[in-house]
Amino acid sequence: MQWLDALIQGILLGGMYAQYALGMTLMFGVMRIVNIAHGDLMILLALVGISGSAMFGVGPFLVIVLLIPIGALLGWALQKGILNRVIGGDELPSLIATFGLSVALQNLMQQIWSADSRSLPGGGLESASVNVAGVYIGVLPLLVLATAVGLTGGLDAMLRFSPFGRALRAASVDSEAAAITGVNPRAVYATATAAAVAILGIAAVFQSLRATVSPADGPAQLIYAFEAVIIGGMGSVWGSFLGAIVLGIAQAIGFRADPGWGILMGHLVFLLVLAGRPQGLMSRNR
Repeated sequence: MQWLDALIQGILLGGMYAQYALGMTLMFGVMRIVNIAHGDLMILLALVGISGSAMFGVGPFLVIVLLIPIGALLGWALQKGILNRVIGGDELPSLIATFGLSVALQNLMQQIWSADSRSLPGGGLESASVNVAGVYIGVLPLLVLATAVGLTGGLDAMLRFSPFGRALRAASVDSEAAAITGVNPRAVYATATAAAVAILGIAAVFQSLRATVSPADGPAQLIYAFEAVIIGGMGSVWGSFLGAIVLGIAQAIGFRADPGWGILMGHLVFLLVLAGRPQGLMSRNR
């Protein structure tokens, strides 16, 4: 029963990692933009949400409604102001630019919020659970997983069937050829980055409900997002979801075996997948 519980908890944890990974799927998996500040943007949104909740006395679901447009605006400004100036055939300029942004954001957050950890009050949601066949499952993790499934399905449908998704895929394959057909690659990329960071607004609320956050937490979330995308397969939305679930299960089983093995077990599974199937568990689907 304890290993069944570890499996369930790993799947639920993977739902949280899937929310980290969706924005990374758009930027890294599809657009080939390496955004080192991905985790820091999520932590920034989480801290803004926590402060907003305390200031205006609003609950977590209203905080989500507020953070989605704030995240979209941040993403649009990031692409327009920085990334559109450095994108090209080489990923190194975007990596360097966003690394600098990551350092700046961490220092800015420490100046505003200090290095203290804090969390978002959920009115009891964070501790509620249900008993399913003798296994207690948290209501919040179930909500996180359901939201991740919905976001993954919506993003996959957008990339497959919408005019914007077709324009984004065309621009990511050959921006010059896409421009000839009337697509504005820079405008498309700005919209895609806005969507990626808007998704982080949702993840930020759930992360600050399930655990404490501090200005230095961004790099750890970045690593989980990268690992999920690479385990699942570059450019595959559902592959990133699967990669996040695999990562969550590996960590949960590691924690159950020994409290010190959880994070390490996730990294080891990532390395095994990278060595045995470097293209990821699911093939790229454009």
